[in-house]
Amino acid sequence: MKKETQILKVFNKAARIPHTRFAKNNLWGEIGMIVNFARLYKGVADQFKDQPALINLEKNRTFTYSQIHKLTNKISHLLTDFFKLEKGDNYAVLLQNDNLSLFTHGMLKNDITISLLNYRDGVDDHIYQLNYVKPKVIFTEKANLLNKDFYLSLKELEIQIVSFERVDLEDVYYFWVLVEEQRDDEVKAEYNADKDIIMYRFTGGTTGRGKCTQYTYRNIYGAAIQNFSQDDQIFSDKTKFLHVSPLSHATMAYFIPTLLKGGTNFTLNTPDLENICKAVQDHNLTGTFVVPTLLYRLLELGLEEKYDLSSLEAVVYGASPMSPTKLELLQSKFGNVFIQIYGASEAFPPAVVLPKKDHLVQSEKERKKLSSAGKPVLGVELIIVNAEGTELKPGEIGEIWVRSDCVIPGYYLAPEETHAAFTENGFFKSGDLGYLDEDGYVYIVDRKKDMIISGGFNVYAVEVENVINSHSAVSNSVVVGVPHEEWGEMVHAEVVLKEGQEISADELIAYCKTKLGSYKVPKTIHFVQELPTSSVGKVLRRHVKDKYWKNEGRKVH
Repeated sequence: MKKETQILKVFNKAARIPHTRFAKNNLWGEIGMIVNFARLYKGVADQFKDQPALINLEKNRTFTYSQIHKLTNKISHLLTDFFKLEKGDNYAVLLQNDNLSLFTHGMLKNDITISLLNYRDGVDDHIYQLNYVKPKVIFTEKANLLNKDFYLSLKELEIQIVSFERVDLEDVYYFWVLVEEQRDDEVKAEYNADKDIIMYRFTGGTTGRGKCTQYTYRNIYGAAIQNFSQDDQIFSDKTKFLHVSPLSHATMAYFIPTLLKGGTNFTLNTPDLENICKAVQDHNLTGTFVVPTLLYRLLELGLEEKYDLSSLEAVVYGASPMSPTKLELLQSKFGNVFIQIYGASEAFPPAVVLPKKDHLVQSEKERKKLSSAGKPVLGVELIIVNAEGTELKPGEIGEIWVRSDCVIPGYYLAPEETHAAFTENGFFKSGDLGYLDEDGYVYIVDRKKDMIISGGFNVYAVEVENVINSHSAVSNSVVVGVPHEEWGEMVHAEVVLKEGQEISADELIAYCKTKLGSYKVPKTIHFVQELPTSSVGKVLRRHVKDKYWKNEGRKVH
């Protein structure tokens, strides 16, 4: 009787806790919801046994649901049995989409944290991130290991290395031999859906180095439910979804829903438009996620006339809105298949969606909706607040705050940054400035943060400035995003040279390419005599940016 009384007290206490997804507030009280995702996965695999679950197009590999279930069981046992990883440990994956997809299929099966690194980042970023999370094992491509600095850094950090290709280097395991030796029986791991961290990813920050976002099962699964709650029901066992942008980024939000519904995930490693169109035609693909840059190029190349793309039912685009004029042109060529999403690394997309029906334009009012980000999906609270955190009325511009299951519990090993970006009651402060109209549509008008979104990738000005300023000829610099018809924003730098020094813009751009990922490199550089500064000598970035945006109708493309 005493034990039963104690249990009732725990449940009563849990019931008094406000319903919030924020992990530190314990959604399920002191008990926490326990999940065994491997069991849920098995249920899907049993239902769709011989149907294709995953097709890696560049590797020419196909896995049925039964096959990928067994393979991901082997990977889970490889981590625990061979490498002896335990709860609280983490392992890193630095892979192109075809190989990375094997991990995104099974990463929720065990209670070991996966650290997803962006394959397109530069080597310096990779080394910094590995130093930050300190994984015990890394799975990577041969090309990365042939970079001496990267390989020696792994050795110095004592990270065990697994390559997806054979490589003649000391203490490097070959993935396919290693995984074949593992057992494939069911994974028994259980973890707390709201407290245990199952994934790390890096985003940008005001310091120019990425902050490490951390995710619970609730965040990942919550984002899937938000996908299922959209007006456009794009997931079923007939879904054939193509992932061509990095799986370490937004397109992963469409990987898990496709899996859970018994559809087929297709992967490509490189965003080549000819290959994308050929894949759509050859495999009758039904959906994909892209950044607007690819759609702009598609318009220019006219590939819809060369390839049959009629199987596409949903083209999801994000990272930046598109101009209404280009959207209308795309609609005329491809039909009503476009869906816009808005989210963030801290608020796993989709948090806001502009569905297909809102892409149909028959009036000026409907045309205006095309410049919005859409409406919050079911389960997402979105408010616009002023500097004091007071909620504003429709039409008033302020910072966008979001709260839902998809909002992460904070940044790993960064309590001050977490406190700054998240409220005590679970809202994520997006840093984006916008407003709501009377119908509940969200309009983004500017960014509070010094972030540039170029072709769908986040670029942080300070990081680029640090590289430019490291050149011996440079005295100081400022980096801003300037309007670009195709990419939304283009990385631009204004540079002050040291007295008596000379260097051309092309030479400085070439120097940056040796230090930065390609999307972070300035596309244009102007040399100036001085930069605008405040009374205390701080460079006024906004003054530089405003001269390029003063004739634009909106501050964000």
